[in-house]
Amino acid sequence: MNEHTLSRRLERVAARVPVGARLADIGSDHAYLPVALLRRGLIEAAVAGEIALTAFAAAGRTVRESGFEQQIEVRLADGLDAIDASDEVSAVSLCGMGGETIRDILDSGLSRLSGRERLILQPNGGEPELRQWLMENGFRILHEELLRENRFDYEIIVAERSGPVAYSPEELYFGPLHLQSRSPAFIDKWQRALARKRRTLEGLARARGAVPEQTISDLSLQIRWITELLG
Repeated sequence: MNEHTLSRRLERVAARVPVGARLADIGSDHAYLPVALLRRGLIEAAVAGEIALTAFAAAGRTVRESGFEQQIEVRLADGLDAIDASDEVSAVSLCGMGGETIRDILDSGLSRLSGRERLILQPNGGEPELRQWLMENGFRILHEELLRENRFDYEIIVAERSGPVAYSPEELYFGPLHLQSRSPAFIDKWQRALARKRRTLEGLARARGAVPEQTISDLSLQIRWITELLG
């Protein structure tokens, strides 16, 4: 993967960035996403934010070698601290982190957002916790997508602030739009998950005395939800 050829996962993220956007790519790593989008003429400008020095240097190198130093600013910053009001950001992407990490970045940097940005989020796990935060902060989920790449299931969640929104516990767990579309990739994911969770529950049942009852109860509920979904 490079700024010319994105991974399938990042290609699906790129497809959800509005044309003409001013993008803040947080945790940008090598800045492949903003450089690819600018090279294709799909965004106006970008900020590539990185907290890690090595990744910050790599992003800067990618931007310099692409010749986009005037359009993409690489910043060493913690989360949304990379964004300034003068950037007039209209889209924010956070990819390749745990859902809880994305949630925490959004929560700690919420004051940096105007409320008009589109969020394009690609969590590696922790999707229910991220959806919970979106709901509690008035962000409506506009698009959900799931793809499998290199034996991993990746979810993409697109959201915009809309005011109060309510999702059921099952919608937070599976994704409200996934439950409507029930794509083959979605069904495949939960078939695999069901087998794993059943094996885990069997193991916990054998060690019941050493495992909190709430853990077993939560896992049993998830298994029931998945079974009903697939049934």
